[in-house]
Amino acid sequence: MNLPNKLTLTRILCVPILIIIYMFPYEMFSINVPVYHIFNADISLVNIVIFVIFSVASMTDLLDGQIARRKKLVTTFGKFADPIADKLLVNTILLLLASDGTISIIIPIIMVARDIIVDAIRLVAANRQIVVAAKPLGKLKTLTQMIGLCFMLLSDFPLSFFHFPIGSILIWIACVISVISGIDYFISNKDLLTESI
Repeated sequence: MNLPNKLTLTRILCVPILIIIYMFPYEMFSINVPVYHIFNADISLVNIVIFVIFSVASMTDLLDGQIARRKKLVTTFGKFADPIADKLLVNTILLLLASDGTISIIIPIIMVARDIIVDAIRLVAANRQIVVAAKPLGKLKTLTQMIGLCFMLLSDFPLSFFHFPIGSILIWIACVISVISGIDYFISNKDLLTESI
């Protein structure tokens, strides 16, 4: 297995680790999780650990594609696994934050629904040997999601000093971009989807 695929697989393996760390019943086992108050932000040690893992995993998303293209290591597995790894990673964090009310459940519902629709469009296109390339809006959505989630995990630190909810703003912006991107994919491929109606 080449390096880009190892990085992609590492990103996928991070998902169950993130779930266990975030959802572990610390109180049940009398484990006192430290909470740090910095710049008006209350940040638990759990969130800091999640932030570090998520940030490193997100970096591998940038690295694996660049390495694969530069060293000509693009594989069928990489094309299949890379977008799955991205969505698993981001959607897992969204659902974890929604599970404790940090963000509205509407956000992951919209984003997961968009991903399902776009993947369905790609599947239909693939059956007709048509490649539906990733679009700039989709990449912008992913980037905005990842940055927004980092701020959410750290309770908007360091902008928490100004009581500025940058994390929530970025996540809602990513949500809007997600909807627009999904509509764009549908409009761009509507002839393909409606040809047998």
